[in-house]
Amino acid sequence: MLEDLRWLGIEWTEGPDCGGPYGPYSQSERRAFYLAAWGKLRDGDFIYPCTCSRKDVAEAAWAPNDSDDEPIYSGRCRCRRDAAEFREPGGVNWRFRVPDGEEIRFADLHLGPRAWIVGKDFGDFVVWRRDDVPAYQLAVVVDDAHMRITEVVRGADLLKSTARQILLCRALGLVVPSHYHCELVRDEAGVRLAKRHDALSIRHLRESGMTPAQVLAGA
Repeated sequence: MLEDLRWLGIEWTEGPDCGGPYGPYSQSERRAFYLAAWGKLRDGDFIYPCTCSRKDVAEAAWAPNDSDDEPIYSGRCRCRRDAAEFREPGGVNWRFRVPDGEEIRFADLHLGPRAWIVGKDFGDFVVWRRDDVPAYQLAVVVDDAHMRITEVVRGADLLKSTARQILLCRALGLVVPSHYHCELVRDEAGVRLAKRHDALSIRHLRESGMTPAQVLAGA
């Protein structure tokens, strides 16, 4: 991926291949940061252990999107108050206890004002998975804060995730970065291009003979 991005002419000053002041830049090496955030959320009673089945959780390892977003949780384990008894997060799913009924607002730099009703548009969401891996929502919030990210640019399918992450930032005492959500690239049928759907990769386009300029222009 890094090689293909450089082929397109994109350059960066920080990253796993060139280092920088806020490393390490691979999430597999940042567990200590995630554990510290988990501990703070646990101690503040913002999260609780959930033992519901995988079918109930329906949590994926990748970023959620508009077609497979995390379903609203039933709240079966919400009344648990034994979080302080856990010294490590593994073995159960950890959910963030959302403030039901609250409206979360933010001004997107591209799409304008957005608002979500907590408990209606999304419910208690997973921040740490039972296989002992931090979930997407927690990992990106922690990474952005530690790397001093001031503006996040990503697809419009993650608008709802921004509302969740605002709640996490608030609970952890972090500054919320600005967000720019861009439209998704879609095929002729209107389906977004994604690797999970075997969409054409930059490497495939490169090997087919297209130039960087053609790829960037969407030709």
